[in-house]
Amino acid sequence: MVVYKTIDEANQAVVNKMIAGSPFLLDVVPAHTVIDEFNHGKLLLHAGPPITFDKMIDPVQGACIGAALFEGWADNEDDARQLLESGEVQLMPCHHVNAVGPMGGITSAHMPLLVVENQTDGNRAYCTMNEGIGAVLRFGANGPEVIERLKWMRDVLGPVLSLALQNREPLNVNVLVTKAIAMGDEFHQRNIAASLAFLKEMAPTIVGLDIEEDKKQAVIQFLADTDQFFLNVMMASAKSVMDGARQIQEGTIVTAMCRNGYEFGIRIAGMGDEWFTGPVNTPKGLYFSGFSEEDASPDMGDSAITETFGVGGFAMIAAPAVTRFVGTGGFDDALRISNDMTEITTTANPNFPIPTWDFQGISTGIDARKVVETGILPVINTGIANKRAGLGQIGAGTVTPPMECFEKAVLAYAKKLGFKGE
Repeated sequence: MVVYKTIDEANQAVVNKMIAGSPFLLDVVPAHTVIDEFNHGKLLLHAGPPITFDKMIDPVQGACIGAALFEGWADNEDDARQLLESGEVQLMPCHHVNAVGPMGGITSAHMPLLVVENQTDGNRAYCTMNEGIGAVLRFGANGPEVIERLKWMRDVLGPVLSLALQNREPLNVNVLVTKAIAMGDEFHQRNIAASLAFLKEMAPTIVGLDIEEDKKQAVIQFLADTDQFFLNVMMASAKSVMDGARQIQEGTIVTAMCRNGYEFGIRIAGMGDEWFTGPVNTPKGLYFSGFSEEDASPDMGDSAITETFGVGGFAMIAAPAVTRFVGTGGFDDALRISNDMTEITTTANPNFPIPTWDFQGISTGIDARKVVETGILPVINTGIANKRAGLGQIGAGTVTPPMECFEKAVLAYAKKLGFKGE
């Protein structure tokens, strides 16, 4: 085992692994075929650090109910809620089984998952597919149209994309990210370019498949309509790279950031699987007509894995079109935020240069020590959900983690190294 002489040396090794990561999209498969935990009783995965059903906010509970209906565990919302309150359904963070989930993050056994392999380290990561906009499970909606769409994704979208991916070379995600960052995506709020590039890659293969024409048409139409489709690919890719990097169990580089609507949690390389948590914040930003901060749900989702990797809020300067949408004020603010993020990261990743930033690479490797020392918190681009289940997205903005996550992580690592504190 390599022993690093200093924390900086360990951190550099973790970051080198991040830069060397090479995620490839291999397949789309039912969750229970790649996550064994689904095969031992009723289980739902959720976003963020561990949580119990009673502490979940309304949209996350709503998503759990939707997943129970989708799996056929109950026939109606009341029975589903009763089942979940009984404790019969095990709840587990997506992160604990090499997965990530957007917003509520709720993932069940028969949902199709994107399979991404980090070919540098040989590990895999998984994420559900983007459902589009409107009434969707990730915001807590669980009506008939939501369940029908989930069944269509299970029966048509997943199998068609799986077949298409089997009939072509594995999809090199880094190549798509490099293209799309030059086209104005930052991969959290804005994924339009990457989603179109994904469609461009997949459409010829889908058209050539020996399956019913209406299925091909429906899948291509769905991909064309879903501007955020690539976000979920990015999330699985970032997770695969971060899990590869955290094989080095030393140093203070942040390897995961996520939230469940109740707590924000981070992991650092030197503390392995341990979560350091603090109370979650509510995003600040712009609201759709008729909504205000009064209606907003506290922050949730595993999608902050994108910022952990170095895109999203960290690459705001790449996406001037998104700055007004997240309420940051425009180009100058985006530049300021991206510059600030260089103060708490280790290096720039040369694989992903940003044209609007004089071709500087994305800021990579959040150092928990630097966050505590500078007082600068990571900026996360996020959708804002209605605090009532099923009413969906009501705006977009930015959010920061609580400082105590980083303070706790640094203190715990200091103790591990033998420093005696108060």
